[in-house]
This record gives sequence, structure tokens and C-alpha cells, in this order.
Amino acid sequence: MISMRESSSPPPKLRTENLTRVVSEKVIVDGVTMDVLTGEVMMVVGPSGSGKSSLLRLINRLDEPTAGTVYLDGRDYRELPPLELRRRVGMMMQMAYLFPGTVADNIRFGPRQRGVELPDETIERLLARVGLAGFSDRDVARLSGGEAQRVALARVLANEPEVILLDEPTSALDQDAKDAVENLLQEIIREECLTCIWVTHDLQQAARMADRVGVMEAGRLIRTGTPEEALHA
Repeated sequence: MISMRESSSPPPKLRTENLTRVVSEKVIVDGVTMDVLTGEVMMVVGPSGSGKSSLLRLINRLDEPTAGTVYLDGRDYRELPPLELRRRVGMMMQMAYLFPGTVADNIRFGPRQRGVELPDETIERLLARVGLAGFSDRDVARLSGGEAQRVALARVLANEPEVILLDEPTSALDQDAKDAVENLLQEIIREECLTCIWVTHDLQQAARMADRVGVMEAGRLIRTGTPEEALHA
């Protein structure tokens, strides 16, 4: 188990505490305790099946933990309505699961769930921010993979999240699109001071992007540290 930071450290933006998920007697995530500070990028690496994506799903309550919990700004996330949690803790998947319709329809979806109708100028501002100015009326079926991931990012940003969970968001893209989306994510995370947990199988990407790296194995978080400490242990 990873111990808490010293009491003199800033309080974590997000903390998982003994987070565990067991399905049909198989341990998927095993007692993960981890602190992530405001504005920090925590990259999570490990072999396939080590529980990386399952950890993100628990943090966003797409799955429920068997034991343990998550604290957001010191508050147990089970006290938060799911819509509020998912507004504050956005998630971007490996594949951009966009709804049929236009780009604007997709970006408006999240705010509409809480009764907010985004004006056209806000849609255009978000699209310009992700390099897709003028795409609001484009049918999502006509987007390339890189464009779809940019729309997925704009959809997350429309909710004004405080934390963003990234589940291998560049792994399905060709190299040019991967580089462009990675650079865009890095820029937005820094400018918006987003707290980020980013799952990747790409150790070079982890070294480039991380403030800290967590290594998972068989559902357990076996170490955390700087990229150099964690990746070269």
C-alpha cells in the first residue's frame, strides 16, 4: 500500500483509499491508495490486465468498489450525486464514443443533463480550443479518429471539470494524430490546471507527460514516484 504524503504537503485534490473491486471472486483492483495533487499529472502504467482502466472506472463510479472509496477535495465521493461527480471528474476513453448527430449535439450533451444549454458561441470557443473551429455542424460520422478524440475532449471540457481521467486516449490513433492530441492535452491540462490521471501502456509517453507515475501489477499499485524513479526501478 502506498502511504499518505507527509502532513506538511498540500491536501490532495483526489485520493483513493483502499480502493478494491472483486468480480466473481476475481480481484480486479486490489487496495489501491493514491493521492493526486491539484494540477498534477499522474500517469498509470502496467501490463494489460493489471487493473489500470478498472481503476479509472472506479474513480468515476462507472463501476462500484467492493471496498474502499475515493475522496474529492476531502469529501467521500459517495456523498455526491453521480451527475455532479461526472461533471467534476471528466473521463476520456481510448475510443471516442460519440452520439449520432452533429459535433455540437455531442458537446451540449453533458451540460444539458444538468439543465444548462450551451450557446453557439460557447460551442465555437470550445471547438476552437481543440483545433476544430467551424466543425459544430459536422456530422460525427464524417470525423477522422483524431478529430473524434478532439470532439471527445471538447465534450469533457464543456462540463468544466476539475479532474480529468484519460484512458489511453491516443493509443488508437496514427502517429501524427497521436502527437497532435497528446500536445493538445498537455497544453489544456497545464492552462486549465486540471488534475489528471492518465492511463497508458506507452512508457515513453509516461516519461514525457507525467509529474508522477504509478505502476500497477495484478490490480495493485506497487510503486509511485517521479518518472525516473517509477519507470526505471
